[in-house]
Amino acid sequence: MSQQQQQLQREGDAHEAEHPQPIKYGDVFPVSGELATKPIAPQDAAMMQTAENLVLGQTQKGGAAATMQAAATLNERAGLVSHKDTTDIAGVAGVTVSETDLRGHRIVTESVAGQVVDEHYRLIPVVARSPVKALDRDAITIGEALEATALMAGDKPVEVSDAAAIQAAEVRAAGTNMVAPGGIAASAQAAASANQRSSGQQGKTTLADVLSDASLMLPADKVVTGEDAERVIAAEVRNEPYVGVKPGGVGDSMAAAARLNQKP
Repeated sequence: MSQQQQQLQREGDAHEAEHPQPIKYGDVFPVSGELATKPIAPQDAAMMQTAENLVLGQTQKGGAAATMQAAATLNERAGLVSHKDTTDIAGVAGVTVSETDLRGHRIVTESVAGQVVDEHYRLIPVVARSPVKALDRDAITIGEALEATALMAGDKPVEVSDAAAIQAAEVRAAGTNMVAPGGIAASAQAAASANQRSSGQQGKTTLADVLSDASLMLPADKVVTGEDAERVIAAEVRNEPYVGVKPGGVGDSMAAAARLNQKP
């Protein structure tokens, strides 16, 4: 147990012994404003845990999710929050986890409602990757994974998070940061903007409208790797962190393709 979590435990014991007060964000994190006054709720911690798992591959020992979980558990035990509670500001603005590579180090930044609650550094591991079946005719490409999304979630109107994931997929396929004019990423961005302005569901552009011929519309294509899936999922979650990865959506399809491609 980290020193921060031990402190939380001591505070929790004091709360239960006297007049309980909820553990707030400002009690354990260097945040300010409205967020600092809000109690840490169980679903806040669950959102952060999901974000850590998606971006980092696991819940970080001593990280923001672990600290939030400890605080939320004490708040729930004292009867100050319920298990299904979400702090309003966190529910609206969401939580984010991001990584930045810098000179052999990786900076991990975790935020709640736009305020950084934890930032730490770690060495970038040098991993000998097993080659993906790049020449295997059975391997699934990025274009094919996007077309699978059109089949599984084709009736869903394109949202901003979908457009961000599609753009990340196109970038990974093309090996460039440029969005191709008239490509699927540009079409998805235009569709998401138009759908936001449209009231009701009728007439909205769907994922099937944008992705049905993804393999033909991509400027280049490649076999899906785990890293491709991670980048696409991160783009999707950054733009809709409260919802996370949508079942059958772009990130979900890319992750499934990467898993199949890695099987012997």
